[in-house]
Amino acid sequence: MALSDITARITAATQAAGRTAGSVTLIAVSKVQPLERVVAVLEQGHRVFGENYVQEAAAKWPDLRARFGAVQVHMIGPLQTNKAKVAVDLFDAIHTLDRPSLAEKLARLAQERGRSPQLFVQVNTGEEPQKAGVLPADLDAFVATCRAMDLPLSGLMCIPPEGEDAAPHFAALAGMAARNGLSGLSMG
Repeated sequence: MALSDITARITAATQAAGRTAGSVTLIAVSKVQPLERVVAVLEQGHRVFGENYVQEAAAKWPDLRARFGAVQVHMIGPLQTNKAKVAVDLFDAIHTLDRPSLAEKLARLAQERGRSPQLFVQVNTGEEPQKAGVLPADLDAFVATCRAMDLPLSGLMCIPPEGEDAAPHFAALAGMAARNGLSGLSMG
């Protein structure tokens, strides 16, 4: 599907939902995509991308940013604590903050650098044992812990269980975000 078709569908869905125009951001997932496909999307003017792997992003995005200017790159895959330093320097947002050890590492790095990427707490709304993410029952305490570390939380992220209706998971995530005073919602 062409980028213009995708953005048209997003615009229509945004209007149908009664949301403000421009309130939804498409994150084009560029993980394991050939460079020429990513360049083609950049040449069409899109500037927000998601990556699952720190090493792949580190090899790809510095040159693309130099070539195309203001490009946002978001970490949407699991982040190992030992790769947090590279991630903080590389990504504009991290959507997979899911455990205290990672929060502590990100807080330490933010303190050292005087800045931090946007951070989204990953919530395991389906309570699937094979998936990462904070369980809904533990979310409020985890958000409080992150705030006590002065982490700049932007919102919450979830990936609904495959094969299930995503709407109840998205609605639950929106409720959790509102309850915690967070405005950003990231939904895979």
